[in-house]
Amino acid sequence: MAVIVDIVSWALILAGSFFIVVGGIGLVRLPDFYSRGHAAGMTDTLGAALVILGLMVEAGWSLNLGRLFFILAFLFFTSPTASHALGHAALFSGVKPWTRPTDDNAGYPEARS
Repeated sequence: MAVIVDIVSWALILAGSFFIVVGGIGLVRLPDFYSRGHAAGMTDTLGAALVILGLMVEAGWSLNLGRLFFILAFLFFTSPTASHALGHAALFSGVKPWTRPTDDNAGYPEARS
């Protein structure tokens, strides 16, 4: 039984770590503030939640399980709220979202005739 608990907890921790790494890559590769904010919000919520769930499985029925549960609940309420507040503040302050060029030469002003 302990082997199954270890396998499940490590699977959750590794899945959470994967999402955190992918979100970190998204922060570097995505073009604008809003896309990066989306990557950071998803990473913070999903990746960290999976890591905490893995730790909860590993902790078993103890006081640490309750502490981890409250951390997880706090994370689920604060992370989306903070991401929304940052996006709203950026929009209010005039940060323009990135848009795809509409024609082939839109990205190259010298090629227009």
